[in-house]
Amino acid sequence: MMSKVYLVGAGPGDPDLITVKGLKCIQEADTILYDRLVNKELLEHAKEGADLIYCGKLPDYHTMKQDTINRFLVKYAKKGHVVTRLKGGDPFVFGRGGEEAEALVQNGIEFEVVPGITSGIAAAAYAGIPVTHREASGSVAFVTGHRKEGDDDSGRWKSLAKGVDTLAIYMGISQLPYIQEQLLLHGKPAATPAAVIHWGTVRDQKTVTGTLADIHKAVERNGVTNPSMIIIGEVVKYREQLKWFNEDCVPSEVSEAL
Repeated sequence: MMSKVYLVGAGPGDPDLITVKGLKCIQEADTILYDRLVNKELLEHAKEGADLIYCGKLPDYHTMKQDTINRFLVKYAKKGHVVTRLKGGDPFVFGRGGEEAEALVQNGIEFEVVPGITSGIAAAAYAGIPVTHREASGSVAFVTGHRKEGDDDSGRWKSLAKGVDTLAIYMGISQLPYIQEQLLLHGKPAATPAAVIHWGTVRDQKTVTGTLADIHKAVERNGVTNPSMIIIGEVVKYREQLKWFNEDCVPSEVSEAL
């Protein structure tokens, strides 16, 4: 007997931002495979006796390799389980959800994708930054800042420097000097506003702002690390007017829930 796998986006961190459908998938699952950035409060909604399997990945260390995760999804589905694959943000936005869906198709496993709110939108919104605005941005690109070893992706940054108003860059902290260099090299103005949002949407959120020319120094000065979203574009200038989330309401410790 083969059951069903749900590829569920858990949202950006605040547990209240999961969709109603995503929450139902957690509640009904026999097995839940979850990632590092999934808020652990969501697991409290799992039914009694459900198997909870941690698949967390650190930037330079994979607790469970992707092939292993794929095999686990197939294995538990073939046992007749309802399986929920719980992923931070949206499963199809830099979440390898497409690879997992392919593995399920290859093994004849029925599946469903439950979209989630991605950090590129949510972290910016919690920092008071609209990724689009009629006066400042008519386009936004979701970009990975991670580079495969040996890749020359300067052509990509050339297109992004002049072809898109707002850049929402995931997994880019370690590559920020390179990203700055490439965007400046290809004509992005040095005075372009920039922001880095650490632990977006949760109580430990911290936002650092600057310009394309100096944002890396601001990040270093403030000790900002992963997980963080980088937003580059004129929309960042709206933060001072629109910021609504109190980033100073609690001590800036790493949340135990994450």
